[in-house]
Amino acid sequence: MSEVVYEETATMIAAGELQSFVPFGREHCRNHPNAFNLQLRELQPASELWSSDGAAGLVGSLQEVSLQERERECWQLRKGCMGVREEDVEFEEELYTAGTVVVWSQGSRTQASNVYKAFTVDSPVQQALWCNFAVPQNKKDEEELEQTVCIVQSSCVNVHTVTGKDFISPLPFQVSNVWATKFGLLLERKNTATDAQISAPGEPLPTVFSMLHPLDEIAPVVCKPAGVFEGSHVQYASDATMKIVFSCCQPSVVVSYDTVKGIHSVWALRKVTPDEHSSVLRCTADPVGTPMGLMASGFLTSHLRNISRLDSPGGSGAAGLGPATGTSCAVGTGSPLHYSVLHSHQSRMTSSPGLHSRVHSPSISNMAALSRAHSPGMAAPSFSGAARFNASFHGLSPRGHHGSLPSPNSTVNETVLVPEMEPIVPDLCMEQLWSETVTAGGHREMSSQASKVFLTSDLCENRYLCFLVESHQQLRCVKFIESNDSSQLIFASVTTIPAKDAEPLQNIDAMLVLEACGSLVLYTGITRVSKVFVPGLLSPTFSLTNHLPHRSTPVENVSTPANAGGRHLQRLDEAAMPSPVTELRGPNIKYHEASFLDDCTFQQATPYIHALRDPVCNRVTLELSSGTMLRISVPEIATSELVRKCLQAIRFILPKEAAMKVLVKWYNIYNAPGGPSAHAEWNLFVTCFMTLMGYNTERLTWTRNLHFEVPLSPVIAAKKARPSDGGSDEDWDYLLGSHYHRQMNSQPLCGPVDSSGSNSTLIAETEGLSSASSPSSPSLKLDSSAPLFPHIPALFYVLHLLYQELQLDELQRARASSLVCLLQQLARDLQLEDYVDLYWRDYPSLISGFNESCLIDQAVFGQMQRPSFLRPEPPCVLGWLSSCLRGEEVPPFPYLPGICQRTRLLVLSYALYIAGDENATSTDASKYLIKLSAGQKSRASEQHFRRQSSVKVQLSSGSLAEQLVVWLTSEGFTLKDLESVPFGVALPIREAIYRCREQPCSDWSEEVCLLIGRQDLTKQAHKMTLAKSKASVGSGLSLEPPATTEPDEEEDGMSDIIQEVTGLIWSQDLRVQEVRRLLQSSRPVRVSVVQLPEVSDHEYIEEKENKLLQLCQRTMALPVGRGLFTLFSYHPVPTEPLPVPKLNLTGRAPPRNTMVDLNSGNIDVPPNMTSWPSFHNGVAAGLKIAPASQVDSAWIAYNKPKSPELANEYAGFLMALGLNGHLTKLATLNIHDYLTKGHEMTSIGLLLGVSSAKLGTMDMSITRLLSIHIPALLPPTSTELDVPHNVQVAAVIGIGLVYQGTGHRHNAEVLLSEIGRPPGPEMEYCTDRESYSLAAGLALGMVCLGHGSNLIGMTDLNVPEQLYQYMVGGHRRAQAGANRERHKSPSYQIKEGDTINVDVTCPGATLALAMIYLKTNNRSIADWLKPPDTWFLLDFIKPEFLLLRTLARCIIMWDEILPNTEWVKSNIPQIMRGTFDPSEDINMETMAQAQDYITAGACMALGLRFAGSANSDAFDCLYEFARTFMKIMSFAGSAAVTGYYNLQTGLSMILLAMSMVMSGTGNLKVLQLCRFFHKRTGGEMNYGFHMAHHMALGLLFLGGGRYTLSTSNSAIAALLCALYPHFPAHSTDNRYHLQALRHLAVLAAEPRLLVPVDVDSLKPCYALLEVTYKETKWYDETTVELMAPTMLPELHLLKRVKVKGPRYWELSVDLSKETQHLKSILSRDGVLYVKLRAGQLPYKDDPQGWKSLLASTVNHRNSGVRAFKPEAISTFTSEPALVSFAEFFCKPSEGMKHREDTLVLFSAMLYECVTQECPEMLPTYIAIEQAVGTLRRGDLQQTFPLWQMRLVVELWDSRGLQGPANHHNALLTSEFLPVMKNMVDVALDSWLKDNSSVLRSYMRGEALPKDAQSTVLACFLVYRSIPCLRNTHTHLEGCSSLGDLLSRSSRLGIPLRDLLRLVPLLLGSASGPQTLQGFPLQAF
Repeated sequence: MSEVVYEETATMIAAGELQSFVPFGREHCRNHPNAFNLQLRELQPASELWSSDGAAGLVGSLQEVSLQERERECWQLRKGCMGVREEDVEFEEELYTAGTVVVWSQGSRTQASNVYKAFTVDSPVQQALWCNFAVPQNKKDEEELEQTVCIVQSSCVNVHTVTGKDFISPLPFQVSNVWATKFGLLLERKNTATDAQISAPGEPLPTVFSMLHPLDEIAPVVCKPAGVFEGSHVQYASDATMKIVFSCCQPSVVVSYDTVKGIHSVWALRKVTPDEHSSVLRCTADPVGTPMGLMASGFLTSHLRNISRLDSPGGSGAAGLGPATGTSCAVGTGSPLHYSVLHSHQSRMTSSPGLHSRVHSPSISNMAALSRAHSPGMAAPSFSGAARFNASFHGLSPRGHHGSLPSPNSTVNETVLVPEMEPIVPDLCMEQLWSETVTAGGHREMSSQASKVFLTSDLCENRYLCFLVESHQQLRCVKFIESNDSSQLIFASVTTIPAKDAEPLQNIDAMLVLEACGSLVLYTGITRVSKVFVPGLLSPTFSLTNHLPHRSTPVENVSTPANAGGRHLQRLDEAAMPSPVTELRGPNIKYHEASFLDDCTFQQATPYIHALRDPVCNRVTLELSSGTMLRISVPEIATSELVRKCLQAIRFILPKEAAMKVLVKWYNIYNAPGGPSAHAEWNLFVTCFMTLMGYNTERLTWTRNLHFEVPLSPVIAAKKARPSDGGSDEDWDYLLGSHYHRQMNSQPLCGPVDSSGSNSTLIAETEGLSSASSPSSPSLKLDSSAPLFPHIPALFYVLHLLYQELQLDELQRARASSLVCLLQQLARDLQLEDYVDLYWRDYPSLISGFNESCLIDQAVFGQMQRPSFLRPEPPCVLGWLSSCLRGEEVPPFPYLPGICQRTRLLVLSYALYIAGDENATSTDASKYLIKLSAGQKSRASEQHFRRQSSVKVQLSSGSLAEQLVVWLTSEGFTLKDLESVPFGVALPIREAIYRCREQPCSDWSEEVCLLIGRQDLTKQAHKMTLAKSKASVGSGLSLEPPATTEPDEEEDGMSDIIQEVTGLIWSQDLRVQEVRRLLQSSRPVRVSVVQLPEVSDHEYIEEKENKLLQLCQRTMALPVGRGLFTLFSYHPVPTEPLPVPKLNLTGRAPPRNTMVDLNSGNIDVPPNMTSWPSFHNGVAAGLKIAPASQVDSAWIAYNKPKSPELANEYAGFLMALGLNGHLTKLATLNIHDYLTKGHEMTSIGLLLGVSSAKLGTMDMSITRLLSIHIPALLPPTSTELDVPHNVQVAAVIGIGLVYQGTGHRHNAEVLLSEIGRPPGPEMEYCTDRESYSLAAGLALGMVCLGHGSNLIGMTDLNVPEQLYQYMVGGHRRAQAGANRERHKSPSYQIKEGDTINVDVTCPGATLALAMIYLKTNNRSIADWLKPPDTWFLLDFIKPEFLLLRTLARCIIMWDEILPNTEWVKSNIPQIMRGTFDPSEDINMETMAQAQDYITAGACMALGLRFAGSANSDAFDCLYEFARTFMKIMSFAGSAAVTGYYNLQTGLSMILLAMSMVMSGTGNLKVLQLCRFFHKRTGGEMNYGFHMAHHMALGLLFLGGGRYTLSTSNSAIAALLCALYPHFPAHSTDNRYHLQALRHLAVLAAEPRLLVPVDVDSLKPCYALLEVTYKETKWYDETTVELMAPTMLPELHLLKRVKVKGPRYWELSVDLSKETQHLKSILSRDGVLYVKLRAGQLPYKDDPQGWKSLLASTVNHRNSGVRAFKPEAISTFTSEPALVSFAEFFCKPSEGMKHREDTLVLFSAMLYECVTQECPEMLPTYIAIEQAVGTLRRGDLQQTFPLWQMRLVVELWDSRGLQGPANHHNALLTSEFLPVMKNMVDVALDSWLKDNSSVLRSYMRGEALPKDAQSTVLACFLVYRSIPCLRNTHTHLEGCSSLGDLLSRSSRLGIPLRDLLRLVPLLLGSASGPQTLQGFPLQAF
């Protein structure tokens, strides 16, 4: 019998979805104008490939097409994977190649194909393929996959990435084939005839090469053959007979074919290990002696280079080198970095045609092609194809230094001297895993190369590598398994299947095989499943006679239920068919029988399948002999989720062979032609499954009715379909036996059905077959010979576990009721009473309808394998969770890995969170879960690890709730999943989430934040990941300037300040507008001069122009301040030039508003007056560009102005780009262009810009650039270059910037000597020497910044002593070193003598000392800088130098600076503070000046020490001094003593110090001072003072209030350069200090503004911050509250920043761990996302917090509920679910059926959700209410809601037990739950009162009640957690006392509360309640 079940006479399945197939690319190319098209149009739709059988009729139609043309069209399909998650739409991608066009298209079943990308290249495409390259990320070892399309042409490979990058890699040899692998491309070299001539004997050249990235070298692949002799022998893959036929990424293998031996081999492809690396590269003395000719390294490369030139097309004559030039071919082409060569790059590019086209293509500048040549990874385009292989260009390995340019100094000359070339380093290794065995005797002819190779797996997850050998017409399948470390593959047996063609069907674990006779057969692995019937196509083996009428239209033959013509094929065997044509099963089939060739029409009309191609998922294309193609899809194994799950479970538990049989059998039944529709799938499955287990499904009533619900055999279906005139009895029986009837018959609605038995007996009686249903009848026996009979217990158990899994998923639970019918039948027959009882409790009304059971003979009972895991007490997952909540000891719960994932997840979650076992999810999982080990280990058990997200599970010491949330996320659990967990089970998880939401960690990943529902954090985390992409530009804040009304507003260059933010920071006044007014320089100024009567008109005009000249001094100084004000506030549009506001130097004179112009010639205007101001204007415009903008080299060049007048502005623009870091993108060529122009300003801007951009990097290329401009850094013999003085100054500062903080010895030495550089002969170095000396000093200070006395290796330079000498004077030391020659002859202009000129060297030396010893608190150096303490010595020092010395001394003694006036005064020497002896001759002027300058210096130091801190003490102190100075200035007498200039200088420095302290805060007092000075234009107020005051204004509003100053060493150095206390006297004055350096202040700016942005509205808003400072020696750890948006203090001072409640969700950033997170937030405009709590309003709308939803409930909680109007909800919460709930459920509407109290209840729920901040609890509240409602109405169908209710109550109790403190954490805090609980109790108690007998009889173990009581009884048992007492020996009845009862019940684990409900029933008589009087039942 079992055989019969198995071997169907013939099985056949129907293929679905027949469509004709035409590659979409062909359609697309039809309309593509190219030459290939014209040929294509003439083509008929002929077959793509020659047919292998050569049928005569086809040849005719193919003759016109030459072979070559047909080869040019090819395509491949794959499953779509373009950025789409798998669960989304499933689509196909096609890559189609024809001629020079490649079309990549996408399309799915639902959506027509469309072109994704189309590429056209220059030469015919040899091959196009998809490939993923791994791009290493710079910081970590992780790699990013880059998806690309590679297009192979004869001379190069074009690689186009999905992200839009294009690469062209030239090929050094001709390629025969290219393969995509896991690592990149594999290239096979074409063997050319020249090979033999060139290669030395015994030394073959490599044939397989790899390219890991388009910018990398092409490297040979090494292979490691498996052999006895050469065990670990590694060699280059150079065997010319080896052809690769297949490559695959997962697992990473390659299949090759040996053309001589005729065998296939499999190789593992992996990266080379270091020792293989070294063994291949080892240079052996005797190359011939090494086995397999391991070549000496030199030979390989030189040969490769020769070869590559010979056979690369167009390369042989390149650069005019003869073929015999061994190494010399590198010389002519080899030094791309010499400037002279750069210009000739066009000519050198011609070596490879593929490259040539790119060079001239307009879209990419030549620079791009060139810069690519510099990247050492691809040493390419500029070298000839040959030289490209010469790896010796880079001595290091070719990879590992992408991006860093090879140094220009190392020209090729060095490499040419080396005769031996270095070999090319291999990247990949092929290790042989398996080879075919050659059969002995050699009688079999050699097998040809496999035409197809693929991987497939069978239904039981065995994996096979299959290759199709066409010559033998067989498919060889090699089974392989991955070993434990998964790197090794172990190959097992080979099976051959006769086949003409085959293709794998991935997602149904099968393959489709075309047999030699032309029929399609489906195999899974090597098991034959069935034939595939393609509607409309005759399998050639069918008889012809039957179907001749249909001959002309074969497609009519589609089998549909209506046209059942094809139906009978289902049962026919091929052999049984009467066929006039005998089958030919030979290797070659020739259809030459007469019947075929009789008539021509027939020949055309019976196309047969002759090849298969393009499998994607379960679809495949059939190529017909007629040349057309059809796409069919092979049906899946199951569509219903439930059937699929059951099949998974069956496959898991059964041995492989049995499992395979079941699956194949099911597949055939399910997919028979005209098979069932989807809804009937389950019934079909039950029938099939039970039959296989030995049931006779016709005899069991409920399964028989399944047959009626779904006609199994088409015959019955046809009969049913006929409408019958009168109803038959059968119809009535069908109704009675239906599922619906069984569910309803126990309902109260029907009244009690015949209580004697169930409906099945009724049916039996009506049918008159009463004997059939009586258990004694023999027909209900099980057939013990059925294949699955021995496995019934195991199968039952796994299905039971699956049933438990379904209980935990709301979406699947409906299916559980179907499964339970099957389970109860098995449980009855296995006599497992407890299981039946469990099912009855779950579905009381359903189960009580069944009572048939089948007998199993005791004799055969022993044949069943009872697995050890089948326990008599049934595992119930809800019971397990419940006892976990009650805190009982729980046994581990069984689960099926990979199938019961939800069970595993929830059991472990409870173990972790409720039982509190921290290791539950990691090490102790086995305590709680027990895996079923099965007949087979399934791969599915590892499946869940694949779903894990990127979250690293690091269990912190955080709370259990945090651990739970992080663990769930790491398991891939999302909010969507949580919604499908039943409400009772989900409650603890929701509680954990709720707890985490209050205080999340700032470093959680995006997924965790999503799960806990903190959108603010999610968005922040999301931005973290997108920092590189364009999305972060603008980062949430609208950067569009508001539309202003007046047109001239736009041009002042300050319109980009973000109004939204400044409006929040300074909400009370218009100070930003005022700053804009003060700093605008684009409108004419107002020149108001009153014409006195005695002044002539001409004089009046001159007076006006003189006044204008004074005002212009101010206008010209404004841009310096404006640059600071608008810092980084603008994101340029790459298609438009940067708008630069005009520098307007005209005026308007009231009252007539006449123009006043300086160019009228009436007064003398200094020449070049505007050159520096326009430079500053350019800087100011450029500084607007934010560092995050997208700026590229082309855009920078695009901004170059046409008119030469604007050149200065452009120079400033370049400097600004350097300051914001964009100048690094400017191509070297452009830098070179700008410098060769010799424009002084451009050079200054460029040098300073480039150096700032490369701050502290010691970048070599920039160093060279700077050295050219500094004679001291050039070799003494070099040509004297005429470099303008200011450019030299800029270059020296540049050296300081590039080497900042590095302590570089050589540069320090040069700079030290340059401070005191003597003036040379002629005119050199005679003017403006001060600025050069100062620059050298500043640069020296920067190089050794903060190093103090530990300057490594510089002790012999005596840096501090030398600087001291420069500072105080003394004898000049002999000039040492290389520059001795230069200074032999003295200057002819300046007589200096042999002492140091202190006036020149002192400032530089002082500041150098200050910077070297910055913050070191070195007292001995500081004492050198003290002001002298005698009047005599004081007279010798310039007062200005006193300022510098004081400043230097204070910043060396950094920690002693205190923010009070006493400290400032303490810097003034004692002699000035004491009382004066009148006898002494004191120069009052000296004293006053010294005092003022020393005070200014100390104030300056104070400003630096507290820069950006907004320290109020420091500010008050500085403000006081400013007032003092202003008082002194207002008295003419005292001002005269000190000198107005000196006072003004001191005052300017104090003002700058103040604005440094208050930087970015926009303090009003400082603004008033700045405005006061802005107004003063006459007298001594020169250009320099205006510059100082407006710089102060700029610093005060730095970056529009978004930036402030840092006090890092680097920032202090930048500020010292920028705020050097000697300001220029007029606009062309650079004598003491180069004006351009004023802009270096930008380098000290850092973003520290934190802007809270509401995550819902994306608008900036106010939020309360709590900032905690770390403890320092000046103050303890302190906490301050700030209202954001606000400036944060410097991050290294902070411990934590926290957003405080109650308005917004709390959020804390802990800075003691790491500051990176906060830094990245600040750098992106400081956007910190915050989320308003529900029920709260933002501060703007409700400053005091009186309008919030909770405010009304302060006094009475309940009054809040009553006063709550659901309509007002939308103002308090943005949660759409809550708003719509209020809309639809809480408003009384007309015709409403509800009573008023429901509305009130719903409103109360809503109120609770809003105030408690847990909108996600709303469904839970409603579900509880519904459950209780249905119980009270008595129409519960199943007990599931009560299970959930019980879990909720138990959670509530367990929280209550932990004490009241825990209650506020719980989610259900209101009175809602106790009320609901009470309702349940009352309902159940009242039932118990009336029906105690029912409960009694159940507890005695009598039969289950069949009537309406059944449901409520089950509810009672479930809710009261009373176990099944049937098999326990503990009887609760008849206890003598309560104590006895308690002791018995404790063994059963009934909770005390529930037991007391039973006390009246169990103790004693019917008068139960009276015996226990005074026992308050309600207490429980």
